[in-house]
Amino acid sequence: SKDGRHFCTAASYDNTSVHILCSPSHPSLILTLIFLMFSIFQSQYLKCKDALTNAFFLFFLLQSKDGKTPLHMTAIHGRFSRSQTIIQNGAEIDCEDKNGNTPLHIAARYGHELLINTLITSGADTAKRGIHGMFPLHLAALSGFSDCCRKLLSSGFDIDTPDDFGRTCLHAAAAGGNLECLNLLLNTGADFNKKDRFGRTPLHYAAANCNYQCLFALVGSGASVNDLDERGCTPLHYAAASDTDGKYMVPYFNLNRCLEYLLRNDANPGIRDKQGYNAVHYSAAYGHRLCLELLMETSGTDMLNDSDNRAPISPLHLAAYHGHHQALEVLVQSLLDLDVRNNNGRTPLDLAAFKGHVECVDVLINQGASILVKDYVVKRTPIHAAATNGHSECLRLLIGNAEPQNAVDIQDGNGQTPLMLSVLNGHTDCVYSLLNKGANVDAKDKWGRTALHRGAVTGHEECVEALLQHGAKSLLRDCRGRTPIHLSAACGHIGVLGALLQSATSVDAIPAIADNHGYTSLHWACYNGHDSCVELLLEQEVFQKMEGNSFSPLHCAVINDNEGAAEMLIDTLGAGIVNSTDSKGRTPLHAAAFTDHVECLQLLLSHNAQVNAVDASGKTPLMMAAENGQTNTVEVLVSSAKADLTLQDSCKNTALHLACSKGHETSALLILEKITDRNLINATNAALQTPLHVAARNGLTVVVQELLGKGASVLAVDENGSAIEKAAC
Repeated sequence: SKDGRHFCTAASYDNTSVHILCSPSHPSLILTLIFLMFSIFQSQYLKCKDALTNAFFLFFLLQSKDGKTPLHMTAIHGRFSRSQTIIQNGAEIDCEDKNGNTPLHIAARYGHELLINTLITSGADTAKRGIHGMFPLHLAALSGFSDCCRKLLSSGFDIDTPDDFGRTCLHAAAAGGNLECLNLLLNTGADFNKKDRFGRTPLHYAAANCNYQCLFALVGSGASVNDLDERGCTPLHYAAASDTDGKYMVPYFNLNRCLEYLLRNDANPGIRDKQGYNAVHYSAAYGHRLCLELLMETSGTDMLNDSDNRAPISPLHLAAYHGHHQALEVLVQSLLDLDVRNNNGRTPLDLAAFKGHVECVDVLINQGASILVKDYVVKRTPIHAAATNGHSECLRLLIGNAEPQNAVDIQDGNGQTPLMLSVLNGHTDCVYSLLNKGANVDAKDKWGRTALHRGAVTGHEECVEALLQHGAKSLLRDCRGRTPIHLSAACGHIGVLGALLQSATSVDAIPAIADNHGYTSLHWACYNGHDSCVELLLEQEVFQKMEGNSFSPLHCAVINDNEGAAEMLIDTLGAGIVNSTDSKGRTPLHAAAFTDHVECLQLLLSHNAQVNAVDASGKTPLMMAAENGQTNTVEVLVSSAKADLTLQDSCKNTALHLACSKGHETSALLILEKITDRNLINATNAALQTPLHVAARNGLTVVVQELLGKGASVLAVDENGSAIEKAAC
C-alpha cells in the first residue's frame, strides 16, 4: 500500500505482525522494520503499537534461479580471494539479482569490509539502488558495520539520499542501534530531523527499538523529541509501547532509560495521537509497569483525567483486556473511576472477566470496581462475561465478592442468567460453580426458555446432566410451547434426548406434549430426519399412537424426504397411517408429491397409499404435483400408480389444466401421453376453459400442438366468450 506495507503493516483494529526470518537454513533472509500501530480485539479496542523490530529492510538471499551469481555467493560468505578471482575473470561487478541487489549490497549487509573495498576498487556503484530503493550504506548502517560504513562513505555517497520509503541511512543506523555507525553518520553531516514518508525521524526509530545510546546521541545532537509522525505519534509513544518481553533481546532497563531520558528532555507525555491515545495508553496496552510509574510520576493524574479524552477506551481497559495486572496496579492508584466505560458501556472489569485474566479481576475487585454494572448494549455484567467464555476462576471471584448474593441469577437485557450462558457455550465447570452457589436452575429468559432449553439445543450432555442432577424440569414450556425434549429431538441430540426422557419418566409418565402449533417431539424429529431420535421416541408408549397436529409425523417425514423416519413410523404404527389426513384433508402422499420426493412417494404407494385421495380443495396428489411442476412425481403417478386423470378439483380443473396453468410443459406432456379420451382433452373447468385455452394463454406451443393432435376443439369458448385464437393472443 501507499503507506508502506513493507515497512509498517498495521490495521486500526487488528493486531500487527512482526516477521523476522533469518534462520541460516532458510533460503532467504528477511530483515523487516515495522512501525507501531494501534489495534485491539474485536474491532473495538486499541492494541498498542507493535515495537519496531531490530531489523530495517527486506533483503533476500536468492538462489541461482533467482539471479544469484557466483559473485553474489562470495559476497554472502565473505570469500575475499575467491571474489578477486571471479572479478579478474570478467564477472559483472554490478550484476543484479531479481530484487535489484548487487554483490556490494550483499557484502554491506554481512559486513565484509575487504570485499567491499575490492568491489569499490573494481568499479562497483555505491549509489546503486537495491530492493525498495535501498543503498549498500543503508544495509551496513542497519547491521552495525561501522568500518563498512566508512568505506562506503569515502566514495562520496550522499548520506541523506532516501530509499523508496524516504528512509535515510541515519534512519537505518538508529533502527540498528550501533552507536559508532550513528555517530559516524552524524559527524558526516547526516540530517537528524529528516522525516521518511511516514513522518518519522531517526529518533522515532531509536525510541521504538529502545536503542538508548542512539537515542541519547540524537537528542544530544538536537533532534526534536516531540515531532509527530503521520499518525500523530512522538518518539515517546514508541518508547512507551516498545516490546521488551525478550523477543527482541532488548534489556528492560534500556526501555526505562529511553523513556526517562525523553521525559527529562521535555518530551510531552500528554500529546495524543490522531486516535486520541497518549503514552500512558501505549504503556498500558503492553503492560509496561515501570514506564507507567515514570509517566505517573512525571504527569500525575492530570493526563488520565483531563477533559480532552478523545480516546475510545481508557488505559485501564487496555491493561485489563491484555491481562497486564501489574500495569493495572499502577493505574488504579491514580484513577478515581474504576468503572469507566467504553463506547459500548463495558468496564475494565468486564473486559478482564471476558478474557479470563484472574489477576486483573482480583486487582480491580480489591480496589472496589463494581461487579454488577451492566453494559449499554445487551445489559450484561462481568459475571455474564466470565460465564459466557467459561472462565471459572474469574466467575468464582466475581460471585464470591458480589453483593447481594442473588447476583448469581442476575439477568441481562434478554433475561439470560450466567447459568444460561454457561450452558449455551458448554462450560461445565462454570455450570457446576453457579449451581453450587445456588443458581436458579429453572430461571426463564424473556422467551420463557431455561438453561435446560439451551442445553437441549446445543447438545452439551455434561451440562444437561448437571442441570438434571440439580432438579431441572424437562417439561417446562417456552413462549412457543416447546419443552427441552422438543428441542433436543428437533436438533438430533440423542444423548440429551435420552437423558431428558429418563428424567421425565422418573417423575411421571411422559405426556405427548404438543407445542403451540400442536407439534410433538416426534413431529420435530421426523421433520428434521433424526432417525435415532425417532427410534428412541417410538420406544416410548406415549408416541405409539398419533398425537398432536393432524399434519402427522409421517407428513413431516415425507415432506422433507426423510425416508428412514417414514419407514420407522409405518413399521411401528402400522400401514394405516399412510392415509391419515391433516386439517386440510391432505395425506402424506400429497406431501411427498408436493415436494417431488419420489423415494418417499414409492414407500407410501408400496403400503397402499390411496393414489386418488382428494384434499379439501378436491386436489389429488397428481394434481398437486402437476401444479408444482414436479415431473418425477407426475411420471410415477401416471405410469406406475395409474392415477385417475379424469378427476377434477373444486374449480373443475383436471391435472392437465393445472399443469398448463402454471406453465409446466413437461408435466403437461407426461399427462397428455396417457390421455386417449377426446372428452378429457376437451374437458372444461369452472371458467369453461379447456386445456387448450390454458396452454395457449401460457404460450405452451408444444402442448398446444399435442392437444390439437389429440383432437382438441379449436371452437371452444370460455365463460368470457373467448375462443382459442383470442386466448393465444
